[in-house]
Amino acid sequence: MAQVKARTERTYTATPEQLYEAIADYATVRPELLPAQYSEYEVKAGGVGAGTQVHWKLQATEKRVRDCLFTVSAPGPGTLVETDANSSMVITWTVGKAAGGTTVAIETTWNGAGGIGGFFERTFAPKGLNRIHDEVLARLADRVK
Repeated sequence: MAQVKARTERTYTATPEQLYEAIADYATVRPELLPAQYSEYEVKAGGVGAGTQVHWKLQATEKRVRDCLFTVSAPGPGTLVETDANSSMVITWTVGKAAGGTTVAIETTWNGAGGIGGFFERTFAPKGLNRIHDEVLARLADRVK
């Protein structure tokens, strides 16, 4: 089993504080950022930042739906980590200063399948997930104008 990784990043003109506040708001802002591939979104506990527990289903492909139950931690400034109780998936959001603005990166990792199926997963799954996350980051840009 090899680890699979997908990373998407975007630069914004908003401040790091504005962006972190937006992505840490699982109760109000996050549902607005989710494209059609997400369903059954529900905050189970908390709602803002560390300690939040949130559920959603992610339809990564036509046939593949992941039932996710994430617990959120904030291990350092500008970082949120979502750890799935139902799989090895971990999503790390990082907000940082960049030349001309602020970057937000979403990095997702999980233990992929072995064999030929794993080869295809490592090859194609990150591209599909990056398209989904790029849409999330585009919606974030609209939200923090």
